[in-house]
Amino acid sequence: MIDGQQVTGYREEKGVFHGSSIETYAAIEFRIENWRWEGVPFYVRTGKRLGRSLTEITIHLKRTPQALFSRTSDDRIEHNVITLRIQPDEGITVAFGAKHPGTIMRTETVNMDFCYHTAFGVRSPTAYETLLLDAMRGDPTLFTRRDGVEAQWKLITPIEEAWSQQTPPEFPNDAAGSDGPEAADKLLARQGHS
Repeated sequence: MIDGQQVTGYREEKGVFHGSSIETYAAIEFRIENWRWEGVPFYVRTGKRLGRSLTEITIHLKRTPQALFSRTSDDRIEHNVITLRIQPDEGITVAFGAKHPGTIMRTETVNMDFCYHTAFGVRSPTAYETLLLDAMRGDPTLFTRRDGVEAQWKLITPIEEAWSQQTPPEFPNDAAGSDGPEAADKLLARQGHS
């Protein structure tokens, strides 16, 4: 189901081979090998016919080495998280641990939230509407530059080439309208993330 409506899966679409192995979901972990990003995983997940249309960047900040809440065990303090919501509800959320008022040392996750629609009372144009208008105006500000596109293909092309030379693995197919295959969550879980 997507937005409350039943949808067909890719292989059930008219004209699509029933045994098609065209990728409709990808979950990838990237690492940048330099001193600044050492040990920082970058997870990219994308798919077609998911349960919701969502584009966001979520940054989980590392815990500081000092004990800010010395009487609270580390496993009870959540990571501080910054979420940049690109679409459909453009905005920013910052989630962080705050000491609960009172004499007992107890932390609780709180949220600071900014939403364009709530703040300004108008619907933002979709990403495609904005890009089409900018194209008609000749404004390249929001378009990816050529060197950026080339860098993206330089990253993805070796993956596609390696896949094309292997026997297709047994893909963990997911149902249309789901949040993706369980294997995508396991990719994050193996490093203790969710």
